[in-house]
Amino acid sequence: MIRIHNSLTGEKQELKPIKPWHVGMYVCGMTVYDFLHIGHARMMTVFDVVSRYLRHRGYKLTYVRNITDIDDKIIKRAAENGESIDALTDRFIQAMHDDCALLGIARPEFEPRATQHLPDIIAMISTLIEKGFAYAAANGDVMYAVAQFEGYGKLSGKRLADLRAGARVEVDEFKRDPLDFVLWKHAKPGEPAWDSPWGPGRPGWHIECSAMSTALLGTHFDIHGGGMDLKFPHHENEIAQSCAATGDRFANLWIHNGFVNIDNEKMSKSLGNFFTVREVLPTLRHPEVLRFFFLASHYRGPINYSFDQLEQADSALRGIYTALRDVPTVPVIETEYTARFHEVMDDDLNTPEAIAVLQRMTREINLAKDTGKEKKAAALSAELLSLARVLGIITLSPDQWFRLAKPVAATPATVDAEPGPDAGSEQGSQGSPNAAPVGDAEVERLIEARSAARKAKDFAESDRIRDELAAAGVIVEDKPGGKSTWRRA
Repeated sequence: MIRIHNSLTGEKQELKPIKPWHVGMYVCGMTVYDFLHIGHARMMTVFDVVSRYLRHRGYKLTYVRNITDIDDKIIKRAAENGESIDALTDRFIQAMHDDCALLGIARPEFEPRATQHLPDIIAMISTLIEKGFAYAAANGDVMYAVAQFEGYGKLSGKRLADLRAGARVEVDEFKRDPLDFVLWKHAKPGEPAWDSPWGPGRPGWHIECSAMSTALLGTHFDIHGGGMDLKFPHHENEIAQSCAATGDRFANLWIHNGFVNIDNEKMSKSLGNFFTVREVLPTLRHPEVLRFFFLASHYRGPINYSFDQLEQADSALRGIYTALRDVPTVPVIETEYTARFHEVMDDDLNTPEAIAVLQRMTREINLAKDTGKEKKAAALSAELLSLARVLGIITLSPDQWFRLAKPVAATPATVDAEPGPDAGSEQGSQGSPNAAPVGDAEVERLIEARSAARKAKDFAESDRIRDELAAAGVIVEDKPGGKSTWRRA
């Protein structure tokens, strides 16, 4: 039985799919006018784990994550860049996919774009007008009449009277109520526009998700998710629009992930205290380090981004990979560790406790290896790998992990914001600070040359090559039978 904290009720609630063993999940995705920052990456990682775990537990999942490809910020950025909106959005959609691939975030089944669902959006707005929940304003906009929806505020816990008391002074003269929000924006000169019954214009942000989610999942589905910052007003407005238009319940469970903080202050573009994924990944041994950092905290709580936290994630991964070294591959046999993993993940997707299970297994693997119990170590390693991959970590072989160079003294402020696809794989070394990094192919060539020198009993040459590799941060380990392996320091 999977229990998930429902933001709508404030309590953990058993997942009971509307269709037995088939979950429909909608997550608010990206507005594509810039690169992903680590707050976006956390959200996407959280719901990637939700999707992985539901499938692991036997559920069929239809996962929808939208793309907002028309918005004020997009229009402004395209104008600043002197490029078309399509060129801008296509470029950043591809960048988003590339960044997600590096972080092991799988594509959802559906990734609808707002501009592809204009007929659905216009139809929903028309229904809201017909039912008296929306009105065409004198300036050409269409507004949602918040006061007409009796349940407004049930997700965020906000009261209309309190919201009105705190409303901004500069009230839009075309609104009947300062809390009313736009469903359709009339076109301004030079802006992109689509035809509608109310004249040329484009959709407001909130209506996009209502139209796309119901078009792909129906008027009543299981899970709606997104970042905590979307809870109000975006998700509150989605509920008002969707329930009013369809007369149905919309989403049963609402899942919100917590913020990423920088120096204990919420990270945001408006504050300028944010790092993009492309700035951060080159400072890490591997993108798995950032993913592990996200999962080491419970998804609902805030996390504080710092170099020390990333170092701890790197160290924890190194410990697991070390335990898995030189262990043969065997079939997976589930033990009490799998039962415990399921127990903590079933309890509101508790990834920190799930990682603690993996670390307990790591200690037992090391003990089994130290005491000569190779079969036990191999069995535990196979089980650990199967569980870790549910979380999307430990995806490399130990040899691959230890051959990755760790950048030296790199910080997000000093790296290129446009790394290549192998960013983080060979940047710097742990040898001499002035040593140039040595690629994998060159390391393999030197290892072969050293092996040939050892066979020829040219030990001076063998030692020279070992020293050269050590200076480049490469440690050579000689195994029985004359075989040599290597790893980066």
